[in-house]
Amino acid sequence: MSLLPVFLKLTARRSVVIGAGEVALGKIHSLLDAEAAVQVIAPEALPKIQELANAGRIVWLRRAFDVHDVDGAFLVIAATSTAAVNQVVYRSAVERGILCNAVDDPPHCDFYFGSVVRRGDLQIAISTAGESPALAQRLRREIDEQLPQDLGPWLASLGQLRREVLAAYPAGEERKLLLHQLAQRPVCELAACPTRQLAFNSAGRSAVSE
Repeated sequence: MSLLPVFLKLTARRSVVIGAGEVALGKIHSLLDAEAAVQVIAPEALPKIQELANAGRIVWLRRAFDVHDVDGAFLVIAATSTAAVNQVVYRSAVERGILCNAVDDPPHCDFYFGSVVRRGDLQIAISTAGESPALAQRLRREIDEQLPQDLGPWLASLGQLRREVLAAYPAGEERKLLLHQLAQRPVCELAACPTRQLAFNSAGRSAVSE
């Protein structure tokens, strides 16, 4: 199966989760991490999910699923304990052209949740196309153990420096080579930072392009 690995911007976009058990809880947290506007539909919910609703972090509709619940959603997660219900949710979403994931049911998934290593804005997502989530989780742990913990702050500083370089110099091979060079070096905010001096010193830039 050929999959397109993408990272979706979900900020403020309505994402509907059908079900409010343990499986749904993990998906809800993933959506909240992406700043989605999460709506949960289920007659009953775990205490942790109720707490999220009471805190205003999600909207919980305490009732059974109706096919029109997916109307206008950006994406849908079917996470009930009943496969038949999940499949109805999936078909309802597909009929409306909405991406849907029926948890632990690969034939009824338009996308998969990857196992993710996070360091700030740096995300490394691993997918097995639903074949073995356990393998994806094992690989995530192994990668996580090898990556420095300070990659997030470093990436934020590097991103700021990159924007300054893009604003200062015209597009071209020299700028491209410079950006690749900067991505291999530590970055600090001080003007005396060697990496910043490399970025804005013409002699240094010339040396990079040679």
